[in-house]
Amino acid sequence: MRTDDVYQLPADLPVPVDDGAARHLVGAPLSPVALPSTRGSLVRLDDAAIRLAVVYCYPRTGRPDAVALGSTAAWNAIPGARGCTPQSCAYRDHHRKLQELGAVIYGLSTQPTDYQREAVNRLHLPFELLSDSAGEFSARLRLPWFEVAGVRLLKRVTLIIRQGRIAHCIYPVFPPDKDAETVITWIRGHAA
Repeated sequence: MRTDDVYQLPADLPVPVDDGAARHLVGAPLSPVALPSTRGSLVRLDDAAIRLAVVYCYPRTGRPDAVALGSTAAWNAIPGARGCTPQSCAYRDHHRKLQELGAVIYGLSTQPTDYQREAVNRLHLPFELLSDSAGEFSARLRLPWFEVAGVRLLKRVTLIIRQGRIAHCIYPVFPPDKDAETVITWIRGHAA
């Protein structure tokens, strides 16, 4: 059982540094990988019919009734690991504004779809979460990752995609609960 609040960020989280692991992403075309969605369909982010998409990649969503990988203190000590739930809630809270800007929102993690579905329901997310549990999408793009307790997880990175190509990348994302606001500002400043 958790003793911390998954909905709030602790004040003393370590700030992640830019290790250069996402420098290659801007301008990259997306691979034709179909990702399982929490709505029961498959989503291809390389689809040129999707004019503008925001994909926030995150390590793993926590649950109030379960401890993170390892101890909470150990998880909090990993720069950029903590904050998946606050980040998802911020995208939920800014969803209408992002839609008005023409953006389709997706969250992406390596967690299985069933686990993600619980988060969508509990957090009342109005957008789909995508599962890259096979790792094919993240491997093809060479998304930044880290490993905890033998589990490979994505580092927090946000991709702004225009018609199947990455137009902008935010990395590292910190604090995660401000990511949606940063994306809104970028889209407004770079309207096509």
